[in-house]
Amino acid sequence: MTLSGNEKRKMRSAARLYAVQALFQMESSGQTVDRVIREFEDFRFGEILEEGEMVEGDPDLFRALVDTAVNRQAKIDQLTDRALVAKWPIARIDPTLRALFRAAGAELVEGNTPPKVVISEFVDVARAFFPESDEPKFANAVLDHIARELRPEAF
Repeated sequence: MTLSGNEKRKMRSAARLYAVQALFQMESSGQTVDRVIREFEDFRFGEILEEGEMVEGDPDLFRALVDTAVNRQAKIDQLTDRALVAKWPIARIDPTLRALFRAAGAELVEGNTPPKVVISEFVDVARAFFPESDEPKFANAVLDHIARELRPEAF
């Protein structure tokens, strides 16, 4: 089966959302990377929920984001710390946002996706988790700072 461009985009967007959830789950429960990846791929992708069916995620992007976020966490956290106000080190921010910054940082550090697309996609993820608050604007500012530091030629 050949997927349309729109279906591939939806799967990539879903993979980003799942990566944030997986990183959050790893931090809160102490699960290993392999265990979390297996759980998400076996049970979460395409899961039927009361709110409706979850989209299938792009497994390659999902795995790449989670693995890179874990393997390059120190570098990603340092980039995030530099983007945050000095009084707010990454350890003090909301764990969901911390997971989001790590997943987005992974794509910015290792990925080929244009930084502006990565920022836009992860701001949408922030909106999904924080629909009524300022976290999406905060995420946009932090991710913009990280992207400009990593890939200034893209701006």
